[in-house]
Amino acid sequence: MDTDKKHPQSPANASIAKPETTQSTCMRCGTCCEKGGPGFHQKDRMLIERGRIPLKYLYTIRKGEFAYDNVNGRLMPVDSDIIKIKEKEDTWTCIFFDEQNRGCSIYSDRPLECRTLKCWDTVELEKMYAKHRLTRDDLISGIEGLWDLINDHQARCDYEKIKNLINDFDGPRKDRARKNLMEIIQYDAEFRKLVVEKGGLDAAMLDFLFGRPLGETLPAYGIKVRQEGKKTIISRTPQSDGRRQRTEDR
Repeated sequence: MDTDKKHPQSPANASIAKPETTQSTCMRCGTCCEKGGPGFHQKDRMLIERGRIPLKYLYTIRKGEFAYDNVNGRLMPVDSDIIKIKEKEDTWTCIFFDEQNRGCSIYSDRPLECRTLKCWDTVELEKMYAKHRLTRDDLISGIEGLWDLINDHQARCDYEKIKNLINDFDGPRKDRARKNLMEIIQYDAEFRKLVVEKGGLDAAMLDFLFGRPLGETLPAYGIKVRQEGKKTIISRTPQSDGRRQRTEDR
């Protein structure tokens, strides 16, 4: 699947931007909201646990996954989960942004990053955005069975393992590496089908529970995944040069 649109390589704090301006108050232009949904921190935990922001509107950038770091200005693997609000289809725009009224539909329950951000002065956001991240472990590790599934999936679809396989594509072990990567991609796809069809999970929650499908994230590693009927095809593509593109934000 093409990650250039559906699920960007967005920075976890896509809204860190420093326009040249003398303003000192929010103008409700919506620019920040159109640059991606916020990441969640420990102080946001109750917003999720009390159902103010349902899990189906969230997704997880998994440990080891590439994400654009706005501070360092390049793609980097994340060192723990980053939970974010989903964007509207084929855009960066936060799913809770009301474009007609140029406002936030959950304003009173907006996450900490949104409360902290001042687009004319991003210093405070830059200080806190990578600290005290909320993770899946914090929210659902106590749910037996489900947490085991998440850990099994994380182990099988580990990004460090995937990166090592891709690095072997140009060496003497390239055939085995390609075969093993294909098996991981197919496992990820079949796993998601099974937990919905057999396990009764809501499909809208899969991106939160298990991160985004590998078919959407692997272009950041120079791998394109496409389906031809029932057959999965992988091919090499130019790897990102580290500039921001449609995959995910840190």
